[in-house]
Amino acid sequence: MDFRSTTDPVTFPAPLREQLETFLDEHRAALHASLDGLTEEQARRSLVASKTTLLGLVKHATFVEKVWFDEAITCRSRAEIGIPATPDESFDLEYGDTVASVQLAYREACEASRKAAAELSLDDVVRGNRRGPLPMRWIYLHMLRELAQHCGHADILREQMQAA
Repeated sequence: MDFRSTTDPVTFPAPLREQLETFLDEHRAALHASLDGLTEEQARRSLVASKTTLLGLVKHATFVEKVWFDEAITCRSRAEIGIPATPDESFDLEYGDTVASVQLAYREACEASRKAAAELSLDDVVRGNRRGPLPMRWIYLHMLRELAQHCGHADILREQMQAA
């Protein structure tokens, strides 16, 4: 996943939208990379009491992209999009889920998110989310929060795995 770094000096004076997208892409890339170099068993390894695994985290992030940049923007239902009804279900791993397939699905979801948001301004309101109408600015900030949390989760899971 190619992106410009948030520490690139050209990002500092950039317009807000560009800064938000740079931060989002940096977090997307970090979460994607959390699976790099892992075996299938390691990626699926459960190290906490919840359903959270590294593979499940990236699969969940794919769900999140589709909730906020497909469901919220297009007003299509989760069933129409082909995603789980609840966030909890989005962590469930299927037999065919592999590091490669989950990373590919995540890259595709991120690209679709970028395309879906491209024509909208930060002040445009989307109406397809269950919370009600929300400005794109809120969507970007929420996604940054969500991805930052999950990047932290991924860091801790990798650290636990390396210590084992």
